[in-house]
Amino acid sequence: MLNLICRFAMICLISLGLTESGWNTTLAAQSPNVILVMCDDLGWGDVGYNGNKTVHTPNIDAMALGGMRFNRFYAAAPVCSPTRGSAITGRHPFRYGVFSANTGHMRDGETTLAEFLGKTGYATGHFGKWHLGTLTTTEKDANRGGPKGAKHFSPPQDNGFDVCFSTESKVPTWDPMIKPPMAGNKWWDPVTDPSKEIVYGTAYWDHHGQRVTENLRGDDSRVIMDRAIPFIRSAVENEKPFFVIVWFHAPHLPVVAGPKYTEMYRDLDGYAQHFFGCITALDEQVGRLRNELRTLGVAENTLVTFCSDNGPEGSKRASADDIKGGPGSAGPFRGRKRDLYEGGIRVPGIIEWPAQIAAGSVTDFPAVTSDYLPTILDAVGAELADDRPLDGISLLPVFAGEMTERPRPIGFEAPTRVALSDNRYKLIRYNKGSREGNDQKLSHKSNQFELYDLIEDPGESQDLADKYPEIVGRMKKTLEEWRESCRRSLDGDDYE
Repeated sequence: MLNLICRFAMICLISLGLTESGWNTTLAAQSPNVILVMCDDLGWGDVGYNGNKTVHTPNIDAMALGGMRFNRFYAAAPVCSPTRGSAITGRHPFRYGVFSANTGHMRDGETTLAEFLGKTGYATGHFGKWHLGTLTTTEKDANRGGPKGAKHFSPPQDNGFDVCFSTESKVPTWDPMIKPPMAGNKWWDPVTDPSKEIVYGTAYWDHHGQRVTENLRGDDSRVIMDRAIPFIRSAVENEKPFFVIVWFHAPHLPVVAGPKYTEMYRDLDGYAQHFFGCITALDEQVGRLRNELRTLGVAENTLVTFCSDNGPEGSKRASADDIKGGPGSAGPFRGRKRDLYEGGIRVPGIIEWPAQIAAGSVTDFPAVTSDYLPTILDAVGAELADDRPLDGISLLPVFAGEMTERPRPIGFEAPTRVALSDNRYKLIRYNKGSREGNDQKLSHKSNQFELYDLIEDPGESQDLADKYPEIVGRMKKTLEEWRESCRRSLDGDDYE
């Protein structure tokens, strides 16, 4: 009923000419609910709406039609942990020491979206993969959990989340707590004989720091959504706005899908059956979430994002036709996971918010996971408590059609590479050395920059560095200034 009243009020305001630049001021005054959905290792080309003819993703495709589809949406990093940190801080992870997977943790001085929104009355919940710190100090768990990794203890409940159902890192995408005795690291068929299953080694933990033991069989994406939906229902019943993170494990290795899903891809080999099967299982849960929001009557003013944390798993590739290493697809783009070419960081990106985004919107605006925090704070009218640098920008003007070019470039850094991407060009440099803290070990190759025109050459096949030295010089200066800002943040300059 409230949404109907607001729609009627909006019609009246439009008739009176009281809205500015098409912005829905009536609904903007209401704090939107927020849900951040992220997949793990889902490539740009691993969804139907981006042209994949093999995978079945009808619900993700419907979401793309129902909101704004970003043709140039970027993960802040080419691997998982850093991207996840960027989504909840608005900052590049090199500012606070999450350089790669299984490194660093969320620092006490960082302020997350959950902390911001919790202070304004939101119910906050995290469901799925965390990967921004360990979840227990008392027993061995996952990659770093337990006494030996105690310095990295930083669970969701210490970062602003009221409720959590979280793992430190990856799990199998079917029966997430178990594996067969002779399991490989890529895929296996579900274990059907209880006498032949062993513990996988990564647990789900709740916000009390307790290991979860119930409802952990079958599809892992469904297991996650079984916790997220009751949390959303509770918030709605209590008339509280909600902030929910749903970070699926699929399709990160090991990929395991149930018989219903592998049967859909029976003409493919076993690896591909399970890979595509777990994506379709995940897609069902996206549909379940969207349907629940409509059933609860809150879909209109709920901002839902969908993306991946990086490109598809597999060895580096020089062309879009080479898929060695895995069935995942980067579409027409060069590179894969761990790579700063487009295939490693350009990912599926959708934002759906019926109250403010017209269905069927498509944009070429370059956006990044670091944009989530400033966008959401802008939407709820909240401000940062200090002047610490953000790497993201608010996308509200993009939703309204008022901004078509990004006002400042997006900087990228991984342990052995750096890049800068603006509205047209991308500057990239690969180093043979590695970065630990503030130290960068460089080789002679570190001085060799590559330049690509992402409009004319999105596949990054033609290096233009020699042709346009002035563009290289300008972008190199901007890149170094940005990296120096990150170094100051890493040294703690942003914290009181």
